[in-house]
Amino acid sequence: MLSVLGYGKIIVSCFVVYLFIIIAIRIFGKKELAQLSVLDLVFVLLISNSVQNAMVGSDSSLLGGIIAAASLFVVNYIFKKALYKFPYFSQSIQGHPQLLIYKGRLLEQNLAKIQLSREELEEAIREHGAENISEVDQAVFEVDGNISIHSKGYSRHTLKKKKNHKIELR
Repeated sequence: MLSVLGYGKIIVSCFVVYLFIIIAIRIFGKKELAQLSVLDLVFVLLISNSVQNAMVGSDSSLLGGIIAAASLFVVNYIFKKALYKFPYFSQSIQGHPQLLIYKGRLLEQNLAKIQLSREELEEAIREHGAENISEVDQAVFEVDGNISIHSKGYSRHTLKKKKNHKIELR
């Protein structure tokens, strides 16, 4: 059984690992967040397994696990509050939306910035009910990795939420 100091180490380790994962996701891109493939799922599972020992060390007790989980909940809560309260911090962590299509014209430089292929964008367009890029008034890569599409003279707006979930807003 660990001492209070040992549990403090778990809390600090969880905070550091949380920060590392946030920064790594920011650096390596977020397009994978909205559309989790099998490879992405395996990657996430392996990452969580690889950092587990860094968070709890040799303490595999129930209390150690609960302290680690509670620490992650608290850190996540603090980050969400900070993202809401400080727009500059939010933009530096989450980035900002990228306009991909405007009035039927593909903005290739923005597509390259987010490392999204034309084929992936065309797939998203078809999933939103448009046939091709020229039919889209506006396509936006959102900060959460989703793609919003406005079409038919901005009268139809769809937001692709995760894989196989689409919400139509009129």
